[in-house]
Amino acid sequence: MKRLLAITVILGLIAGSAVLFFTQQYRHFLETPLNLPAKAYVLEVEPGTSGSSIIKHLSKSGITRDSWHWRLLMRLEPPAIKTGEYQLHPGMLPRELLQWLSSGAVVQYRFTVVEGWTFTQLLQALANNNILKHTLDPDPDEARAAITARLAMDHPEGWFFPETYQFTRGDSDADILGRAYRVMRKELKSAWQVRNDELPLKSPYELLILASIIEKETAKEDERGQIAGVFIRRLKKGMRLQTDPTVIYGMGDSFDGNIRRRDLKTDTPYNTYTRSGLPPTPIAMPGRASLLAAAQPAAGDALYFVADGSGGHTFSATLQEHSEAVNRLIRRN
Repeated sequence: MKRLLAITVILGLIAGSAVLFFTQQYRHFLETPLNLPAKAYVLEVEPGTSGSSIIKHLSKSGITRDSWHWRLLMRLEPPAIKTGEYQLHPGMLPRELLQWLSSGAVVQYRFTVVEGWTFTQLLQALANNNILKHTLDPDPDEARAAITARLAMDHPEGWFFPETYQFTRGDSDADILGRAYRVMRKELKSAWQVRNDELPLKSPYELLILASIIEKETAKEDERGQIAGVFIRRLKKGMRLQTDPTVIYGMGDSFDGNIRRRDLKTDTPYNTYTRSGLPPTPIAMPGRASLLAAAQPAAGDALYFVADGSGGHTFSATLQEHSEAVNRLIRRN
């Protein structure tokens, strides 16, 4: 009996020691940071990836060991791992890793649509982005036709709001375009609702066209309203807009960086020197400031403007004043 009792006590001590040993080992595992590099480490979790597969992957990368500790942790605290890219930071503990992968806090990338870009420039920027999934045809004409059909529009120019859009890996070029289109519709609607009553514009689309011209004419915030005022007064008087950016847009690929007198006389649907009124479509993507300037142009009597040689413009009410401003610009150059 004494021998049996002694054996029981010994076995109990052994079992207790084993439990204590494994408990300490497990606690040490939980309190030991992963072996992550000093710079951020990005882990991509694909759909259907299990926790054990992730640990095997991290083990091959030298970040952790594929041990029973992980299996116990995932048994005691089952993770709800979500797909996507996760940025892992130095000092991260095992439990924090599983919580992070279950949070859905995936890596966010940014794509900026720049004010004044044409649709062709936007397509090129999307094609150059190596994170986005490319679903559009590399041929600009094919891509234009696909987007026009997908978004049920007549012409894509001008319809994508300049802004920085966040996205995650797996999002596509078409996703960005869809979001930018919805934002532009919202911004255009807002601008149209606060427009001046006397504007000679028949629709929000005409406001978008005018805003695109303003966007290409100046990058100076304090000039947008003045330029809008010039164009609105010319439209009211039946004067042609005579704005170079529309001519350049109509020239397409033949524009070599210089606009010549013969270009101003060569008729295209976008040449506002040869045709009255607004061009048939926008010529670029206007930002919020240009939309509001088109909706609420500055008051005044100027009918002309020309570059002043210092990044701004000189505004004139008469042709004589305008001619003098042009001559000053010529002499300055």
